Amino acid sequence: MTADLTTRYLGLELSGPVIASAGPLTGSLENLRALEDAGAAAVVLPSLFEEDVIEEELHLADLLDDGEEFPEFASAPLSEAAADYVLGPERHVRLVERAKAALRIPVIASVNAVNPGGWERYATLLVDAGADAIELNMYAVAADPHESAALVEARKLDVVAAVRAAVSVPLAVKLSPFYTSVAHVAAAVVSQGADGLVLFNRFYAPDIDLGTLAVRPVLTLSESDDLRLPLRWLGILRPQLPTASLAASSGVHSGADVLKALLVGADVACTTSAVLRRGPGHVAAMLTELRAWLESNDYSSVRQLQGSMSAASVPDPAGFERAQYRTIVTTLGR
Repeated sequence: MTADLTTRYLGLELSGPVIASAGPLTGSLENLRALEDAGAAAVVLPSLFEEDVIEEELHLADLLDDGEEFPEFASAPLSEAAADYVLGPERHVRLVERAKAALRIPVIASVNAVNPGGWERYATLLVDAGADAIELNMYAVAADPHESAALVEARKLDVVAAVRAAVSVPLAVKLSPFYTSVAHVAAAVVSQGADGLVLFNRFYAPDIDLGTLAVRPVLTLSESDDLRLPLRWLGILRPQLPTASLAASSGVHSGADVLKALLVGADVACTTSAVLRRGPGHVAAMLTELRAWLESNDYSSVRQLQGSMSAASVPDPAGFERAQYRTIVTTLGR
């Protein structure tokens, strides 16, 4: 009997538990089609970064100002460059519209804003374009010594509440693991109206170029070992937030990785690095491995498996917390 891979995430019925998360591949219609053909159950489009939008709007303003000192050009049509210029939000809006027209699977739009009101504005634009859900990519570095942790967290919760009030589609929040109490923040985000959580945002730290003495960005793709941190928190949060959707992110490279995420309580597993390395077709290989394991272990469906190894379901829930650290450290060198 063929195992049933269907699952439910953010209230959306999905054909399987593997989602193509935001990244370079999901910005191309050709790649989006290839990901769908390979079995991706939903796609998250590249994040709309508010800083990019502001920079592009300023650049367009400069184009429109060309020749303003010359009265004879005052009533002239826009320059060719200005007429063809597509603003940041419009690019994302068009991608949502094109993806919705081309794909059968759900299209999730991602927003990363910085200013009050920006989150709601861009989320609304993307929903109006047809996005099936919104993912808030809450990537920020709290570097101001005058801002307390409570203030930083309160500001994020205000954003979630504001976006929830602005849009009616399902809402996911992509969190970082860098909170004193991840469980408290996760529960608070859900209480403010988030339908689901994505664990975790992958932070790309800068490096130093010794040749030029410059700070430079570095892209380091994830490995399967990076999944262990999300696994811990998925296992802890699943029984604490029984009605919230949970997604694993960072370190999902194989069918085995998807299985581990499902076992501890994830509804779906999101992948970017794996398809960047191996192409969209790798999703099909992950699903084949997943189905083979389910069938060989007498599972009839993904739903039968989900959460069966969360902290509420295993004999020793301390394995998700301090006990595993003590066990590893005390056995080193033996």
